[in-house]
Amino acid sequence: MPVRPELLSANHDQMLPNLATGGVSTDPHTITAPARTGTDIELRIHTSIAPFEVAAEEWFPAAAGFAVTVIVHPVDPATGQPRYLPPAEPAEWARAIFSTVDDAHGYFLGAVDPDTGVHRRGQLVYRLYLDTDRRAIPVPRQAVTCPHFLLSAHTG
Repeated sequence: MPVRPELLSANHDQMLPNLATGGVSTDPHTITAPARTGTDIELRIHTSIAPFEVAAEEWFPAAAGFAVTVIVHPVDPATGQPRYLPPAEPAEWARAIFSTVDDAHGYFLGAVDPDTGVHRRGQLVYRLYLDTDRRAIPVPRQAVTCPHFLLSAHTG
């Protein structure tokens, strides 16, 4: 059952994308919500799903599936300029989105472009890897372009 965003932020009624369904669109999904832990901070949460396929390498088997990327932009709602927000609340959103698949917890990539590993000010990036049956899997070593830190399944 999808987690409702109002569990994270009041006055919000959009549903989180359900990653467990076979018909999940690869079109980006966007949610905008006021941050509950910051004054005049808005969260722009972008979720995208991209298929991946990596060849086998020595000690690492081939893998195929979907990479789910959640990018959270904490911004000033009036100007759209980046605002600082501790990563706890953005991580809650990533966990909520990832929880639509098998209680998965995913990875924290940091403030980077998830495909190149280059620093990107004003965003926090999270990623989850799914196999072709939409089950969470560990990050395939061949797909790592930047550090991946295991995102705890627990808040706090």
